[in-house]
Amino acid sequence: MMMINLLFALTCLLFNLTHCFSPKKLNISAVATGDSDWSSAGATWYGDPNGYGSDGGACGYGKAVAQAPFSDMVSAGGASLFKSGKGCGACYQIKCTSKSACSKNPVTVVITDECPGCVTESVHFDLSGTAFGAMAISGQDSQLRSAGVLQILYRKVECNYIGKTVTFKVEEGSNANYFAALVEYEDGDGEIGRVELKQVLDSDTWLSMSHLWGAVWKLDVSSPLRAPLSLRVTSLDSGETVVASDVIPAGWQPGAMYKSNVNFKV
Repeated sequence: MMMINLLFALTCLLFNLTHCFSPKKLNISAVATGDSDWSSAGATWYGDPNGYGSDGGACGYGKAVAQAPFSDMVSAGGASLFKSGKGCGACYQIKCTSKSACSKNPVTVVITDECPGCVTESVHFDLSGTAFGAMAISGQDSQLRSAGVLQILYRKVECNYIGKTVTFKVEEGSNANYFAALVEYEDGDGEIGRVELKQVLDSDTWLSMSHLWGAVWKLDVSSPLRAPLSLRVTSLDSGETVVASDVIPAGWQPGAMYKSNVNFKV
């Protein structure tokens, strides 16, 4: 097992330094049993053929999806993947085997948008042009993108954003009585189940934030918030929790991004 993990890490470093996921499901049993732990889904693509799908996206990541660590390898999800926004940030391995242009090799994508019209299949990935083409044999990405709705295999894997920590972008319109923040770069599950806020000097009081939209959570309070603010994030599937102590400093500004020094274990 250690040798397989070491080989995977070395391959990742050699071939893709800017976009490197280390999915935990890559283990001896998975390799030995072929497709036994994979499920079927439908796949399409949108946006530019070599692009990142949408400039905005229903998760709120904006043009960050075109940059490392996402690096265009993103997807909009149908209802079962998007989960009304709580599926934002989840990582999946996908591969195609049904067309001659398919490489049959898995690639990893992140849910960063919603596909409300993807209702034909129970699970549907509306991929960026880049991600869709990445499933093809080298030089045959254009041929694969012309296939229409493609039947693929997928499985959920743990996210591993190498060099990143849980990060909070304060939403425009936030003020002393209304605080909203986008949460991103969560390792592990990738999906957020709960976010709580604690003010300075309140050693025991955590205030539950409400899911607003996408990966954005908000809190309304009657008395002005006292910074620095700590945020506690709980993953949707595992229930694991991390605490970003004093991550939002005194004098915080709407539109600013604040990086914590913590992340989920992988």
